[in-house]
Amino acid sequence: MLGPADGVCREVAIMESAGVGTGIGAGSNGTIRGAFVEAAKFWEPRRVIYNLVLTGVVVAWVVFSWPHFRPMFRWQGLLFLVVMALLANACYCAAYVVEFAMQGSPMSSGWMRWRWGLWVLGMLLALVMENYWIADEVYPFVQ
Repeated sequence: MLGPADGVCREVAIMESAGVGTGIGAGSNGTIRGAFVEAAKFWEPRRVIYNLVLTGVVVAWVVFSWPHFRPMFRWQGLLFLVVMALLANACYCAAYVVEFAMQGSPMSSGWMRWRWGLWVLGMLLALVMENYWIADEVYPFVQ
């Protein structure tokens, strides 16, 4: 006599044998949770480095052109800085889209070696965008 739980277990076993749980967004153990954990182990420690580097650039701009940025040290300037930091971190999350797609692809083993390259390219792009934004959009309008 089979109960409702036995039917669910049988359906799960059929789905696992049919390959459900593999593909885009599936980690090494075949689950979405596994994919997220695997991605977070790589990307989140590097987010700290990303934020420190971007913060260092802002500090360098302020220090090397100090009298010019003095008016930005008000609540409005702090709010602007917080919004820009949140946007930079939102852009960092774009790496997860690529990560989940690549984890489920046939090239996933090679991807583990190449995601460092994506991090470096993303970091360089963030540095270029930050310097452009400060030099062209912020610096001229500080009064």
